[in-house]
Amino acid sequence: MTNETNENAAAAARRAEADERAMRRALEEARLAAEEGEVPVGAVVTDGTGKRIASARNQTRTLCDPTAHAEILAIGAAAGVKGDWRLDDCTLYVTLEPCAMCAGACVTARVGRVVWAADDPLRGGARSRFRILETAELNHHPEIETGVLAEEASRMLKDFFKTRRAENRAARNGGGGDEAD
Repeated sequence: MTNETNENAAAAARRAEADERAMRRALEEARLAAEEGEVPVGAVVTDGTGKRIASARNQTRTLCDPTAHAEILAIGAAAGVKGDWRLDDCTLYVTLEPCAMCAGACVTARVGRVVWAADDPLRGGARSRFRILETAELNHHPEIETGVLAEEASRMLKDFFKTRRAENRAARNGGGGDEAD
């Protein structure tokens, strides 16, 4: 191996470690969202040096706002911290592939890199269902990385919806619990 190859491998390893650290923080935001009864999606934005400048979680129910997705909230917070709507030197980490709205926000904010854990084959706006981040007609195309801690993120989402379905069934069936007389 040449020195350049060794340096590239070391840089890739450092980047993978940084991606995992940031995604773990996004997963923590997702856990908080679940505790609040929100769909467990969390997001983190880092600047060009890798410093976390914003983090958020889904808050659509809490804020009664259908646009209060983790990505939208994190992008807005990061722009406020930077004092600039252009986030071209930033990376957005999110536990679930961005929907069409959030992918559009990534393009509009010129996010430099988008990293997500779990794909969303039903509503994914970045690559799985729609390919907004790769649409040739748009004026910005962030770098994309997928699958970082995907298993953990997928498990959290599946567990959340399994519990929610059970609660909904119990509510339809009159509570289903043993109530004291």
